[in-house]
Amino acid sequence: MPAKPVLIAVDGRSGSGKTTLAVELAALLRVHRTVSLFHLEDIYPGWHGLAGGQRRYLESVLRPLAAGEAAHWTAWDWNKDDDGASRSTEPADVVVLEGVGAAHAAARGLLDAVVWLQAPSEARRTRALSRDGATYEPFWDIWADQEEAWLAGDDAAAAADVVVESGPAGAAPEQVLAALASLPVLEHALAPERATREGIRLVAERVDAYPDAEAVYRRLYAGAVRSVWLDSSNVHEAADRNRISIMADDGGSFGQWAEHRNGTTLVSQHNTTARIGGGFFRWLDSAWGHRPATAAEEVPGGFALGWLGYLGYELKRETGGKDTSAPVQDGASDSLQDNALGNAPDAALLFAGRAVLLDHVRRCTWLLALAGPSRTDEAAEWIAGTAAVIGTLPPASGPSPEPARRPAALVFQPRDSRGAYLAKIREAQAEISEGNTYEVCLTTQLHATTTEPLDPLDTYLALRRRNPAPFASLLRFGTLTVASTSPERFLSIAADGGLRAEPIKGTRRRLADPDADAAVVRELAGSIKDRAENIMIVDLLRNDLSHFAIPGSLQVSRLCAIESYATVHQMVSTIDAQLLPGAVRAEAVAAAFPAGSMTGAPKISTMDILDRLETGPRGVYSGAVGYFSLDGAADLSVVIRTLVMDGSRLSLGVGGAITADSVPDDEWDEVRAKAFGVLSALGAVFPD
Repeated sequence: MPAKPVLIAVDGRSGSGKTTLAVELAALLRVHRTVSLFHLEDIYPGWHGLAGGQRRYLESVLRPLAAGEAAHWTAWDWNKDDDGASRSTEPADVVVLEGVGAAHAAARGLLDAVVWLQAPSEARRTRALSRDGATYEPFWDIWADQEEAWLAGDDAAAAADVVVESGPAGAAPEQVLAALASLPVLEHALAPERATREGIRLVAERVDAYPDAEAVYRRLYAGAVRSVWLDSSNVHEAADRNRISIMADDGGSFGQWAEHRNGTTLVSQHNTTARIGGGFFRWLDSAWGHRPATAAEEVPGGFALGWLGYLGYELKRETGGKDTSAPVQDGASDSLQDNALGNAPDAALLFAGRAVLLDHVRRCTWLLALAGPSRTDEAAEWIAGTAAVIGTLPPASGPSPEPARRPAALVFQPRDSRGAYLAKIREAQAEISEGNTYEVCLTTQLHATTTEPLDPLDTYLALRRRNPAPFASLLRFGTLTVASTSPERFLSIAADGGLRAEPIKGTRRRLADPDADAAVVRELAGSIKDRAENIMIVDLLRNDLSHFAIPGSLQVSRLCAIESYATVHQMVSTIDAQLLPGAVRAEAVAAAFPAGSMTGAPKISTMDILDRLETGPRGVYSGAVGYFSLDGAADLSVVIRTLVMDGSRLSLGVGGAITADSVPDDEWDEVRAKAFGVLSALGAVFPD
């Protein structure tokens, strides 16, 4: 049986730049394989023949090629306005099929990948007429009407694997080829193109200046549409959690943007977007798991550029939990769910091909940039320009002053009233009594709507001043902002395979009087209930890590230690292990996700209980924020003490662990304590 070629369709309306892209794409593909190229304009039966041409193309060209056979077809003689010569298209390793309707509905099942180009109508007309001139102009509207009639019943763009926003200069074939190479279905066929990532190298330069972090962000990143600031804003005794702060955006040649929703990941680079079906963690392995760069030895913190962003709690659908993306019934308010989630993706990450690192131990700055065979100058220019800017900024000092103008007071509304939350606590305890779970990490959310937009950076800085934390972060992704003051590490993976989780269970609000505050620490340290909660989660995480750990490497390095922060005291434990050689790192993250400290134990059955008790999805809250570095390292925090802003809608998730001996009123007080740091920074109060 003849081998089936890889069939790639390049489709789009007339004048979108399909022909040029197809020719240039075929040239790039020919570097590693044989390629055939077919243009549908050779087969359309005249200016009224779009539908007829699609049928001819399907039967005489596409079906034979899909079977690995030569396609024999009749060309259209445009001068005679009639059938012309007989022609053939031979199968090759790859066949590129270009033209309006190359990916029409009946054809798509035979294709391996579809590229769709789109451009504004007037730009398409100008491009098409500049190419075909007077020949095309009398028929432009006739042909355009046929395109509209076809697309009215066949949304080919929505079904495309790669979508290109074609500008005046057309599409960049290198970006389109990279997007195609990222598709799982073409992983093997385009393996040589995927291997070009191995040619990437990391350029690092130390700048002997230690500027104010806020000044760095304002100068370099405040104007970016998408940026990340992983901010070690609290220098705590656990130095590994506070060694560096990272700032980055998705600018430059290597920059990318990825968002995952309901089983589809969209990955955009400049004007090209790849649509990748399947689970998020499968995509993460493909995007992160090949380690094309290694960190420079002198650069601290184990970060060698890569993906930065968040993983939302609803990704639990891929790790043993149920899919709760559909609207929740039982009286849940649509408006509340909208407030909680807005339009936030299940996961969102940017790829940073360059970044600024603030080294809090050596009190200096590191500039990192990726360079490839043809992009060394870009890396050098960015480093030189950024170093010059760093040199002009004020040195690091204490917390920034309060802004002269504070936003109007925010009024938050609870998703659950006090009475409703206490009732859910009792339901959770009933589940424990029946032996269905040992511990239930019950949560709720507070919502507010602003009458005037909040400045994302100023809002984050207010939280940062009030409650500095080792895993503080600011994610600005278009209209979506995640402003976090999390103290809790979810999971870190070192480049050499070291695993670490540091769950928090047990929280007390700090008191102004030193003696009373010290008494609170002693009470928390001796609390049998809090120690039981913490140890149950430690056991759960030991199990999570054991699936990918070298036998015998798992150990609890710290058990029920007390750490103090600006607004709370916390009980924290540390679990360490060593990753199995050859283990898939994305799967190791998935095995521990979501954090056990946000679910309870046992994890899967308890998540089912939480789905019944909680009246809406958690969204970003309870997920993870951090990075996946190109050297295989990762460091992720738990999304707690975090304000999520989606346009004018704000949400703050809060909760606590419920055990058999929980006192409902005390659990409500703990929820209030956890919300205090964020609410007080915003000038808001808990909505009792």
